Amino acid sequence: MEFIKLDDTTYVCDEGHVRFFLLIGEKEALMIDSGMQVTNAKELAEKVTDKPIRLFNTHADRDHTGSNHEFESVMMNPAEFVNYKTEHPSQKMEAVFDGDIIDLGNRKLKAIALPGHTPGSTALLDLNSGMLFSGDPIQKDGRIFMFGPMRDLPAYILSLKHLLSLNEDIKEIYPSHGAYPLNMDIIPELIAGAEKIERGETKPQRAEMFGNVIDEYDIGTDILLCDVKQS
Repeated sequence: MEFIKLDDTTYVCDEGHVRFFLLIGEKEALMIDSGMQVTNAKELAEKVTDKPIRLFNTHADRDHTGSNHEFESVMMNPAEFVNYKTEHPSQKMEAVFDGDIIDLGNRKLKAIALPGHTPGSTALLDLNSGMLFSGDPIQKDGRIFMFGPMRDLPAYILSLKHLLSLNEDIKEIYPSHGAYPLNMDIIPELIAGAEKIERGETKPQRAEMFGNVIDEYDIGTDILLCDVKQS
């Protein structure tokens, strides 16, 4: 496992199922998520940079926090705190709200809250390059989890519509799953597919996952995994 260069200051580590990123500024570096099976992500990042490395979680699902125990502190939207579990009992939690700026030194990252997949799902937009590190809400050829407690399809749709208002600022999207990079054309497609589910216009396939009976909706770009609707 290693970080692969996307450009001179941006790296990706891809486990296959999930990927996470390392962004380097003039003063410090930031890891966006920390994988699932990997347990030494910070050690891998230290082979790439000698700058201090901070950690930001797009959300608290366990496939994004595999190496979180390596860090003394972690940044995330406080709406995720209730879902977060760590092996590091003294780890400091740093709240990042929608619109907050994380400055790595001549590299500013703007937090964009995208609730729906989870309550505190948050993307980071590199204001210099227009690269959006989106976490799970935006995918292509992926499976977007929308079942279980705290998943919210209407909130998800509103989050995607909010992203459309940032169209001029976002040049490329780097999701945690599926194909990458993506362009903004994927957003209207995701909105249309999710709205068809909400209106009952898409027929699901019944399935079971993690002991849950769920509905799988093929919306063309992705599969949305949703709770079974009560009749």
